[in-house]
Amino acid sequence: MHLSHNARGLRRVTDAAEFGRVAVLLGGSSAEREISLLSGRDVLAALQRRGVDAHGFDPAERELSELRSAGFQRAWIALHGPGGEDGTVQGALEFLGIPYTGSGVTGSAIAMDKLRTKRLAAAVGVPTPDFVVLRTAADLDVALRRLGVPMIVKPASQGSSVGMTRVGEARDLPEAWRAATQHEPVAFAEPWITGGEYTVGILQGVALPSIRIETPRAFYDYEAKYLSNDTRKTCPSGLAAPAEQQLAELALAACEACAVEGWGRADFMMTAAGQPLLLEINTVPGMTDHSLVPMASGVAGIDYGELVWRVLETSLVRTPC
Repeated sequence: MHLSHNARGLRRVTDAAEFGRVAVLLGGSSAEREISLLSGRDVLAALQRRGVDAHGFDPAERELSELRSAGFQRAWIALHGPGGEDGTVQGALEFLGIPYTGSGVTGSAIAMDKLRTKRLAAAVGVPTPDFVVLRTAADLDVALRRLGVPMIVKPASQGSSVGMTRVGEARDLPEAWRAATQHEPVAFAEPWITGGEYTVGILQGVALPSIRIETPRAFYDYEAKYLSNDTRKTCPSGLAAPAEQQLAELALAACEACAVEGWGRADFMMTAAGQPLLLEINTVPGMTDHSLVPMASGVAGIDYGELVWRVLETSLVRTPC
């Protein structure tokens, strides 16, 4: 199974000049700005080392229309979260006629919405945890009856675990709901799953080796992802070959269902019975020294510089004929 046209129509590049002048979009104005700056700076340095005429461009500090006047011919999107990963900047780039990396408007918008991701994935047979949408205080009682505690409460459209809270006691649920809805109006709850956490990177239609994530914190939250040195990431993950294959197939199927293209990352929890459950898909995964896709690509024999190059190649399918 493969992703859609980004994988099928991909053309490999050997000459950096073929990319032209490249803007690395970084920073932005979401809650994930600082991580985006770290990702973008690493991406920019890697492209420049490979001879690409690449330059940083922060949409929080410059108008996107300047991409045209500054002569940029394509964009490497390293923006995380709303405004950069949700189809907004992708639509603007489409309007400007500037090819860009990764998923298009549709895939970006869907994957940023965890609820729609879950519904589409489930529709094609990719299991995902049960959930209750939390719109009003009455929904909190529904969640407690249906899911029980512990549970986890999440904003519907944030990345990097922003606004997520583990709820261990029923009395803690209202505060967790308030924390999630500080970021957006819609939140949801899922049962707390005791089991291994795994992630699968996708690059040009191929699943990379899975990574097992272990943290001493309550869950793999923002600090565990980007700041803590206690988080353990194991790649290869240690899954038996059939389980590894199943995880890869589920990741690819979920990406296909959600119109995710070019590259990305699918996150799973493994139940005690060995059933993988999809949590979410990231269309612009982190690219810092703590990040998961670079780790998995390295195990697959693709170093950081080559990974960044191959992601840039995904922009070629958007080059006007």
